[in-house]
Amino acid sequence: MTLDEQSATLPKHRAFSGAVGETMRRGSVLIAFIALCIVFSLLSPRFLTVSNWLNVLLQTATIGIVAIGQTFVIITAGIDLSVGSVVALSGMVAAVSMRAGAPAPVGILVALGVGSLVGLFNGFSVTYLKMTPFIVTLATLAMGRGLTLAVSSGQTIFGFPDAFNFIGGESIAGIPVPVIILLLAFLAAYFILSRTVFGHGVYSVGGNREAARLAGIPTVRVELLVYVISGLLAGLAGIILMGRLDAALPTSATGLELNAIAAVVIGGASLFGGKGTMLGTLLGALTIGVLANGLNLLNVSPFWTQFIQGAVIFVAVLSDSLSQRTAE
Repeated sequence: MTLDEQSATLPKHRAFSGAVGETMRRGSVLIAFIALCIVFSLLSPRFLTVSNWLNVLLQTATIGIVAIGQTFVIITAGIDLSVGSVVALSGMVAAVSMRAGAPAPVGILVALGVGSLVGLFNGFSVTYLKMTPFIVTLATLAMGRGLTLAVSSGQTIFGFPDAFNFIGGESIAGIPVPVIILLLAFLAAYFILSRTVFGHGVYSVGGNREAARLAGIPTVRVELLVYVISGLLAGLAGIILMGRLDAALPTSATGLELNAIAAVVIGGASLFGGKGTMLGTLLGALTIGVLANGLNLLNVSPFWTQFIQGAVIFVAVLSDSLSQRTAE
């Protein structure tokens, strides 16, 4: 084989090896999830009970909804570190508005609006001001948490209308409402990402932004919208978290952004952009939920639980990095 023939086959070989690597990675996530379930079921008789699994799904709902929005951002090779603060800020502003007399529907719209506005701010900073996503959203994380403390004067706000609490604390046909909302958000996001022109644009921007621009894809608009989606879903998660607790805490959702990013990366998305699926993200969120639940059932110290979750994030990012090197 001549040198030219070898060069011609090289891209195909890389594409094939990349596809195989991605398939193996998705399979390994599923295997890890099943292995965790088997281990915890053997170590704790309560793990496989219906009530415990409903609890797992309920605990996963908030992380999963935020992770869905994070998936859009990460596929474009961006990142949103502000989502934890946005969850707290959206919920707190909604709580203050309802305490002032606003009805539940207005409180819900306020929370969604606050989340969307923060997402718009992040997207505008990244696309038009050409700022680095990591720095922008890190700054927004701090500003959002500061605003939450300022709006609430550092106090917890209790007591909301029953219609509001229904979203986070009630069930329909035995299924918690937050779980139903998670599934609906997942189906909507799956359809958008895999069946629409916008979804194709998200992958194109993450894969090669310049090539996407030359192909006529409105890269600025796509990148702006993914941050708005992330903020909107963080606002939705804030509503659910408030409804579950029947309280708005200024320190709520601290560190949630790390679990959301971990869910996306564990699910097979690449921090380098261009890769990721909603199904993988859902599986990643469930893996984190099962891990936290199982460790809690085994009475593992919360300090060690945090360490283990951090180690899982490290392994997921390391795997992503090694996979990227292999593809190159």
